[in-house]
Amino acid sequence: MPASASAATTAGNAVRWPRLDSIAYGGDYTPEQWPEEIWAEDVRLMREAGVNLVTVGVFSWALLEPSEGTFDFGWLDRVIGLLHDGGIQVDLATPTAAPPAWFLRAYPQARPVTAEGHVLGGASRQSYCPSSPAYARASARIAEQLATRYGQHPALTLWHVHNEYGCHVPACYCDQSARAFRDWLRERYGSLGDLNAAWGTAFWGQRYGTWDEIDVPRRAPTTVNPALRLDFMRFSSDAFLDCFTRERDILHRLSSGIPVTTNFMASSCKNIDYWRWAREVDVVSNDHYLVAEQAANHIDLAMAADLTRSLAAGAPWLLMEHSTGAVNWQRRNIAKRPGEMRRNSLAHLARGADGILFYQWRASRSGAEKFHSAMLPHGGTASRIWREVVQLGRDLSALGELRASWVAAGAALVWDWESYWAVELEGHPAEFSYKERISAFYRQLWRGGVTCDFVHPEGDLSGYRVVLVPSLYLTTPRAAANLGEYVASGGTLVVSYFSGIVDASDTVHPGSYPGPLGSLLGVTVEEFLPLRAGEQVRLRSAGVVGPGLADASADASADASADNWADAWAEMVHLAGAETILSYADGPAAGAPAVTRHSFGSGQAWYISTRLAEDLLGRVLSAACADAGLAVRADGGVEVVLRRGDDHTFITVINHQDRTAELPVTGVDLLTGTRYGTRLEVPAGEVRVLRQDSGS
Repeated sequence: MPASASAATTAGNAVRWPRLDSIAYGGDYTPEQWPEEIWAEDVRLMREAGVNLVTVGVFSWALLEPSEGTFDFGWLDRVIGLLHDGGIQVDLATPTAAPPAWFLRAYPQARPVTAEGHVLGGASRQSYCPSSPAYARASARIAEQLATRYGQHPALTLWHVHNEYGCHVPACYCDQSARAFRDWLRERYGSLGDLNAAWGTAFWGQRYGTWDEIDVPRRAPTTVNPALRLDFMRFSSDAFLDCFTRERDILHRLSSGIPVTTNFMASSCKNIDYWRWAREVDVVSNDHYLVAEQAANHIDLAMAADLTRSLAAGAPWLLMEHSTGAVNWQRRNIAKRPGEMRRNSLAHLARGADGILFYQWRASRSGAEKFHSAMLPHGGTASRIWREVVQLGRDLSALGELRASWVAAGAALVWDWESYWAVELEGHPAEFSYKERISAFYRQLWRGGVTCDFVHPEGDLSGYRVVLVPSLYLTTPRAAANLGEYVASGGTLVVSYFSGIVDASDTVHPGSYPGPLGSLLGVTVEEFLPLRAGEQVRLRSAGVVGPGLADASADASADASADNWADAWAEMVHLAGAETILSYADGPAAGAPAVTRHSFGSGQAWYISTRLAEDLLGRVLSAACADAGLAVRADGGVEVVLRRGDDHTFITVINHQDRTAELPVTGVDLLTGTRYGTRLEVPAGEVRVLRQDSGS
């Protein structure tokens, strides 16, 4: 398995995969919502569908502990027994994402508080402060009870702590959180002098004379100190992590040998630093839901899968939740079309998942998610969704050979949650969307058929031909040195605008922009020149690279339909060793370099100082890939992903087009047994998974 750049690798974390002899298949099972006579039918239908793993007990705290210190496990005993007798293994959850009504009544100070000072109520989920001592005691107690009772049960194959940490309540602003925040700051800075220096408290006279003067960033008359806010985001992520590790340690102690996970929301949760969290789980698992109205949302799915695999350091990971059809919480909950659920599932599998689970097994009849799709819909087994669920079970059974193989990636995208937090704070030259830049770059790689990993800016980059940095506003000296060493050793780097600007305390680096990245990129930036809404600038090619970029625009009078334009942002760039690839033909930076390339050591460092039109960004990235000898293919409607094993290579081909696709791919299709000797035909909307001998 290739080395990964994720923090999980540097921590030496070993994956402890659940005891399963096939690809995991199943979903979130809530028998407590149904009469007991239905449970046996559930198990029978699970077997019919090929289900081998279900998650149980996620939101059952009020049933397991109906009053404080009083426990009722009889119903759960019977459920787990039925599943075990049916040959279905259990991912047992600690139910701590939904404290019972008795807890909130007995400990009102444990309720979460917003930045505006509003105390949030119950009758929902995530109704707790992560720094509450009462919540810590109660969550540890229920985890210990479950581990003591079921820790060695033969059906138990995985522990599932909590559910979607940080969902709905990204941070708590109560007095308990303020005290915990001050303790966290003492640990981080050691002295008030160092804290005042890091936070720049000389600005607006914010200097602190005692620790007790420091508060959480509650709603204030105007902008709250951005360094304080950034540290509070770090603290809040760590506060939730403390909740997880507290329960995890109990489970490890009382249920030796059973791996522990919690479900991430890797690409959709801004407020949790999953690089730090990935070091603490035994198995990385993720929840992913399509944005139903988004065009080409299968690309967002691929990005989420690649990010999750990267958090797992290239090891197998578990898709803990996705949907068979529509969800119930988006603006328009569009149903998945026939075959879409299969394509979604097999795309996750292609990108490294060794388990495909859904929310949920049986569609609920009441509650907030009664219109959320399920493996067994309200319409039962006469439905299209049920037929597709059964077929998917057969498909996954046929694809068992893919287990423990790894995904081959030649490129990497830098992703850093701390920079994500910092760049979206107030007070910048323009508003920035971190995800927008990441997604724009990822789309071009996907459409060019380039599989990529995600990496931390201080992680190992040595295995990649190309590393892309769509946004790295917060750049530490260690990250800058790491990127420089990568390029000097022969790598190709592409950095986008407003990167290299501040350090870990949101303090502007001394000297010219882009700070510690300037010598690597061979440029200085004199001034940021944001553009008005709707304003575009035209770009002119310097003609120093291949025809793909030379054709971008020959002169300033070219029509905008030629995609030779950019918008949103421009910079006054000066060359300091780099060469111009594209220059500004008009606008506030007319005549200045817009895209540059710099030879640095044995490698190349590209800089993009503006938001390029999508087609032009694709051509620039293709030129950078050509620098690195990385092939880019033209057909962006067909997804091709390789997983490699010791003896075989597995090629998944997913046709997202409305017409048949032909590719020069050979091998045996594991789904049909068909052997393709010259060319592969994939009908519209279909999937093929081919096995090749490693030497072929």
